[in-house]
Amino acid sequence: MNRAYVETKMATENPEIRLQTLIEVMRVFADNFTLETTPAYMGTLRDRQIKIATKNPDPFKKVKIASNREALEILSKAIDYVTQSGSSSERFRRACLISIAGNAFEFGIKDYRFSFDDLPKLIEKAEEDLQVDQILEIESAARHADNVLFLTDNAGEIVFDKILVEELKRMGLYVTVAVKDSPVSNDATMEDASIARMDQSADKVMTTGADSLGLITSDCSREFLETYSRAGLVIAKGMAHYETLTEYSLEQPHALLLKAKCRPIANDLNVEIDGNIAKLL
Repeated sequence: MNRAYVETKMATENPEIRLQTLIEVMRVFADNFTLETTPAYMGTLRDRQIKIATKNPDPFKKVKIASNREALEILSKAIDYVTQSGSSSERFRRACLISIAGNAFEFGIKDYRFSFDDLPKLIEKAEEDLQVDQILEIESAARHADNVLFLTDNAGEIVFDKILVEELKRMGLYVTVAVKDSPVSNDATMEDASIARMDQSADKVMTTGADSLGLITSDCSREFLETYSRAGLVIAKGMAHYETLTEYSLEQPHALLLKAKCRPIANDLNVEIDGNIAKLL
């Protein structure tokens, strides 16, 4: 409910609408919660209800615009960090670290604070903050694949993801990047992919066909699911993808790149809050 409160404040300035929206969100939670539901699924229902109740289709729009702007301003520093490395393996490692550092773009999570001013330091400390390190295994999985499906997470973050996408291309892989079909939280959509100029880096940019947090396959389009099933490697960004993908029986390697920004995820991974994670499923 803390996240619902934050999002509702962003969606409308009307106090009566805010109160009614929170009441409706609580009803949605009561009607849909079970011991089997994931936080990402409940978060998806929450965000949909907030958009409906406030008549605001994109509560995070201003935040996403600012995130993309700030990321683009520091992109050259991130690129230098990767290109100054000596070997292809080190370039890949640093590109993964930059992509993980970009997962810091998050707003409304209890006990987690992010400031745009933190970005340079997050990049500098990306290696130091890595608490689950399976980057070598991820690189090996990439070298044994011929195509990669890259599932993005947040606006701003997608700018840094370009660097990893370009490294995958350097390895000879066909790279498809998937964003959300319509706004949910501060997740990247086609608009954000366009601002990041992802089409200049990836072979194909598409949507999942859904506005779900993480990957809820029952919400996705047939086109996306066909692409997903054909992927030799899936790279998925962020906590919601961790929450949802770990519930499935996976048929191909999945690389999860994220920061553990909340206590439940940190506990599940046995890391500290804000730790960087590179995990291969």
